[in-house]
Amino acid sequence: MQRVGGPCFVSLPPTRCVKISMIIMKEQKKIDLLITNAAQVLTCMPSPGNAIGCIENGAVAIAGERIVAVGPSREVFSNVDASGAKILDAAGKVVAPGFVDCHTHLVFGGSRVLEYAKRLTHDLDDVKEELRKIGIQETGILATVKMTRSESVEKLTNSASQRIRQMLQHGTTTVESKSGYGLSLVEELKILDVNRRLQTNQPVDVLSTFLGAHAFPPDVKQGGMTRERYMDIIINEMIPHVAEQCLAEFCDVFCDKDYFSVNEARRILEAGRIAGLKPKIHADEYKAIGASELAAELHAVSADHLNHTKCATLKRLKDAKVVGVVMPMLDFAVRHDHPFDARAMLDIGMDVALATDLCPGCWVESMQLVMQFACRLYRFSPEEALCASTVGGARALGLDDRGTLTVGNMADIQIWNIPTFEDLVYRLGNNAVEVVIKRGRVVVPAQL
Repeated sequence: MQRVGGPCFVSLPPTRCVKISMIIMKEQKKIDLLITNAAQVLTCMPSPGNAIGCIENGAVAIAGERIVAVGPSREVFSNVDASGAKILDAAGKVVAPGFVDCHTHLVFGGSRVLEYAKRLTHDLDDVKEELRKIGIQETGILATVKMTRSESVEKLTNSASQRIRQMLQHGTTTVESKSGYGLSLVEELKILDVNRRLQTNQPVDVLSTFLGAHAFPPDVKQGGMTRERYMDIIINEMIPHVAEQCLAEFCDVFCDKDYFSVNEARRILEAGRIAGLKPKIHADEYKAIGASELAAELHAVSADHLNHTKCATLKRLKDAKVVGVVMPMLDFAVRHDHPFDARAMLDIGMDVALATDLCPGCWVESMQLVMQFACRLYRFSPEEALCASTVGGARALGLDDRGTLTVGNMADIQIWNIPTFEDLVYRLGNNAVEVVIKRGRVVVPAQL
């Protein structure tokens, strides 16, 4: 076998590539778009000796919103009707699935830039005192709750749209967006309404998650409301409204020390499941209190963070087919004192996804940067990081129609202006994206 493109690629015989990557059609299929001559097409469908399904001099054919052929350029071209199709010559470039960012807090008001800047050189208690001197009374989630509550749907939609445009420019074609900065019925519904608007006013697919259990609201902290009363509001008011108005697909809970207990999380997630919302959970970020065990018990779609998760529990998550979502940029942004153990997850064969955790405390819009940190600081291989950012992210959202370049899948594709895919994690801070295709339509650059 011949080595190509760098130390991690192995060239398979052409017949083998066609067999694993392409359906040969009896009749030529008329297509709308053909990407051809790519130095590498990364299907993210592994085969023996080919961890990311790399095809040399590859092509992808698209009809409507779907992929209809993938394989070596000559084979694809001879099996489709490209008359009238738009041709994208990707010579010397790399073609990959669009990124699926499966954990974000995309919709929020204001900025915590002063808090972030102070925390670079001060401990948290000192930060709070310093900020009080300049009139900022709250930090963390509750600070953003206050700012988010003060903004209109229109203003929140506009600021989130700017962030999502940047994500698209960096190759993200599907994003999950949580509520959680409202912490009241009206304000949580407002954020979920913004998610609905985002789904219709720009090309990136937005999947919505209800996270009314992100924290307890200021009324609880100030003594004007009990924890049990807020639980009642979540279970008997918020969840029914969210389900009735079809505002979310998932129900999430921040289950950790000083947040929601395991019993509280179970009650919320079970209520969400009865209402048709699939369970996800923020687990073990600051302490292992049983959140990951709960995720395994409930067969949650994903368990996210996992900084303190024990190896035995990781095996339980694997057996329960719970996807582990890890976020290296969040650990970096908050200077986490207990980084997650990615290799423990990867080495036992657990499904792992990477995500930005875009939020006021971790303002990052590039999945490429996430991959770079995952590789350099958490010992992901480039292949593992790519799969975790595409097909892994799709699995963390329960999606099987994207994340890989396979026949029948959504034509969510990015083209990188780099000679080999390892350059994506090698060229730190660089945006390699030249073209983004969403549902078969070129959306970056807009003029193509």
